[in-house]
Amino acid sequence: MTNTTMSIAQNPVMGKMAKSFANVNTYVHKGQNVISAKAFNRKDKNSEAQQSHRAGFKLISDVWASLGGYGENGFPVRAEKLSAFNVFMSLNLPKAIDSSGDVPVVDYSLLQIAKGSLQGVDNVTASITPQGITLEGETLSDFPKALATDVITVLVKKVNGTVKADRQARGTGAEFTVQLAMPGIAAADIEFVYVFTNSADGNKVSNSVYVAVV
Repeated sequence: MTNTTMSIAQNPVMGKMAKSFANVNTYVHKGQNVISAKAFNRKDKNSEAQQSHRAGFKLISDVWASLGGYGENGFPVRAEKLSAFNVFMSLNLPKAIDSSGDVPVVDYSLLQIAKGSLQGVDNVTASITPQGITLEGETLSDFPKALATDVITVLVKKVNGTVKADRQARGTGAEFTVQLAMPGIAAADIEFVYVFTNSADGNKVSNSVYVAVV
């Protein structure tokens, strides 16, 4: 707790003072106006909760940085004053942080790298092959707002590695297949896999889908 400081006010315009406002008390003592600062409790800027928040902020910021330009593609519709980074951070912090252990970690199943109203894809699976990773899913091309020109984007990131991407048109078929050449890859080597769709002009996007690798 900080000490209270006082000063004597001799301004005749102010007259007698006996009020409290903001962080100030005023009163009359021995015929003189006295102004004192209220005592207040100093906030601990290094509390456990604040440390956890800072750690979570860095984790989510690092994910954003790892997405490169693909992060910008995930949030084309937003308030004029907000950047795609702002939207990404507010959407995922603290929702995508798992603080149940000794240190906070990212829960990628809760993280969103794209958010919008465009028709996405469905029932996406990812499997390891000798050549790399194969993803399969339903295009939902027969849905009313789905267009053949929509672009399906697949992002795969290795642990301590860079993002590998594949983009292909939704097309008119019922299913899609994406094969990413990553010879010798194992499920434990994969940090995350996400799929989302963009309109051909990039002005619309679907919600991203996290895909577990089996």
